[in-house]
Amino acid sequence: MENQVQLIGRLGMDPNSKQVNQSVKTTFTLATNTVYRDSEGNKKTMTDWHNIIAWGNLAQTMDQYLKKGDKVGVSGRLVTRSYEDNNGVKKYFTEVIAKDMLMLGVTKND
Repeated sequence: MENQVQLIGRLGMDPNSKQVNQSVKTTFTLATNTVYRDSEGNKKTMTDWHNIIAWGNLAQTMDQYLKKGDKVGVSGRLVTRSYEDNNGVKKYFTEVIAKDMLMLGVTKND
């Protein structure tokens, strides 16, 4: 069995990079859209937001070349983590640990 995900979307924010131990970690959100028709035949768009994490050379490349609004393809693996909030309620969140990236279109610099 294999844990692999491929997404194509637009960055919802500029990449955020920081040094973690001996490596660079870059994070950003990626918006993907699904277009469908509702029961009355009206065209609707649903947007999903994905948390992306990259490490090392890929993280540095993303930080250097990507910015909010850029269209990219990201492949990697899904990771679900959990934590307890201040009220003791267990919360879950899923992230994509990026392995590869393809720049599909960049926004113009103003």
